[in-house]
Amino acid sequence: MPKISPGRRGRPANEALRQTIVDAACELFVELGFQATTMDKVAQRGKISKLSIYRHFENKEALFSAAMAAHCHPFAPQAFVEGVDGSAQDQLMAVGSSLLRTLLSPDVRSVEAMVLADKTNQRSLSKLHYEAGPAHVIAQIEALLRQLHAKAVLKVPDPLRSARLFAALFKGSDLLLIARFDEARAEDEDEIESYCRSAVAMFIAAHGGL
Repeated sequence: MPKISPGRRGRPANEALRQTIVDAACELFVELGFQATTMDKVAQRGKISKLSIYRHFENKEALFSAAMAAHCHPFAPQAFVEGVDGSAQDQLMAVGSSLLRTLLSPDVRSVEAMVLADKTNQRSLSKLHYEAGPAHVIAQIEALLRQLHAKAVLKVPDPLRSARLFAALFKGSDLLLIARFDEARAEDEDEIESYCRSAVAMFIAAHGGL
């Protein structure tokens, strides 16, 4: 899992402790899966007491949700939707290429594989993972599309539906399948750039853009 930035000097102790717990949980959920990860193991990895964990998280499901949120949210930076500078193509290329590169990253693919492999808890884990990751990303895209629509740059009468369709263009890329057997090709910058430009052009054409 990506390392989360260490706490800043002066950071409240409770916040720093919570971050330590989430960091340890992120690593263990990917390494061991949900079933094999226990609060005892999280405490051992984080060098903290189990009581400290329960002061912050009611149960393992709550900890998993927090771990997925911490893991996924940095991949949908608020900067994408804070103002619409440049052309619609530039804005959507920035979002789309970031999203595809995120989906191609080994860490994200490992999380998805872990969720799919857990047959016992798959429904509940899938829901938690969706709410922490894809739903958050779609909400960010929706906010950007609302701005583009308000500025009459694109015609987006249903921003949520269009955001879901935009995300699906990248989640459905064959590069994600190719990555399973040929990572070098899937991560080739020319391949990614070409795919993103085609996907964005198709999306813009479908929403009244030039």
